Amino acid sequence: MVLAFGVLMGVVACKEKKQTDVIITTKPVPEAKKPTQKVGDYETTTPVDWVGSTYQVLVERKADESLPLADDGQGNKYYDNRITVKIIRKDGSEFFNRTFVKEDFSAYVDALYKKNSALLGIVLDRAEADYLVFAASVGSPDKMSDEYVPLVMKVSRFGDVKISKDTQLDTMSEGSEDNNATSNEPNTEPADYDEDEDGV
Repeated sequence: MVLAFGVLMGVVACKEKKQTDVIITTKPVPEAKKPTQKVGDYETTTPVDWVGSTYQVLVERKADESLPLADDGQGNKYYDNRITVKIIRKDGSEFFNRTFVKEDFSAYVDALYKKNSALLGIVLDRAEADYLVFAASVGSPDKMSDEYVPLVMKVSRFGDVKISKDTQLDTMSEGSEDNNATSNEPNTEPADYDEDEDGV
């Protein structure tokens, strides 16, 4: 009787020992890759009094799938943008119509930043003598990011385009980790627009 009880306890102990060796795991599920995103399309129309008349300035931003993709630094891909600027006379005729891409501003963006960034925006700033002055930006496509390179684009009364770096915002950002990156709000304060200007 004692022997039988001992054998029984040995079998139970063996079974319990085997059970403790069992490890239950769940099969890892691979993280789904995010689809290529858009910064966001938009269209604006702004009236402006300039050189003795009233003009309508139309700016349209659209994602362009044919352009190289932008990257937010976290592995998320974005379509770069094309931005069309139209300046319409009071009688409805076109004075200016041109589409811009990031490459048009490449002389003012370093190679690494240019590769991973997108053309974010072109915004009418003001009329100044013979020029319409626009604030432009090339930067991170992530809407939560505040990194971008501030630029100034001027359209003359003859339709010529000049682009320069926004030296005022560059000065304001000195001492930061990246002197080319600032808040993504367009600059509307007076700046030195004549330094390093190029016609396009």
